[in-house]
Amino acid sequence: MSLRNAKVVSREPLPSHEAVWTKLVKTTYTDPHHRTRTWESAERRTRPQNSAIDGVGIIAILEKATGPELLLQKQFRAPVDKICIEVPAGLVDEGETAERCAVRELKEETGYVGEVVRDGTGVSPLMFNDPGFCNTNLNMVHVKIDMSLPANQHLQPELEDNEFIECFSVPLRDLYRECRRLEGEGYAIDARVGTLAEGFEVARKWKL
Repeated sequence: MSLRNAKVVSREPLPSHEAVWTKLVKTTYTDPHHRTRTWESAERRTRPQNSAIDGVGIIAILEKATGPELLLQKQFRAPVDKICIEVPAGLVDEGETAERCAVRELKEETGYVGEVVRDGTGVSPLMFNDPGFCNTNLNMVHVKIDMSLPANQHLQPELEDNEFIECFSVPLRDLYRECRRLEGEGYAIDARVGTLAEGFEVARKWKL
């Protein structure tokens, strides 16, 4: 199997009654001058009724003797017709916390067994992916992976039949450079990965 075999073969409008995952909405609101306006946006249909979040992104750090590495994925994404470089991620189930979702999705998508960081930074503030377009949101969850654990020696992901994921890791110190290289090779960089890399680069430039 090669991810490069995947490709978009057609696009067409989607009738709302056929949409399983998303819906379009028109919101009416008043602006700072009390004028009434409307806004077109998208919403997920999958957010659990009692959940404040749609899902999680996972900053999974492999604890290696040579230094910390960030676990990344390659996954074909039909909306952009490209293989994307992403962090592990997934949608929350009913009654599930961000922490439990992250540990579950990490195991299912990558095979790794991880532990959420417990120093108060394990779960990020609530983040909105693209608030001018949709209400989709998430928590980023920081997870450390002990590479000495027997469970992390022979990985057995539990992918669904429509999931095709290749995992790899990058030394944290090289993340920005690797994003540049991967983009040059034709990959699309997911915003969560790119923003993390930009953060490292800003810190480096400003000696923070």
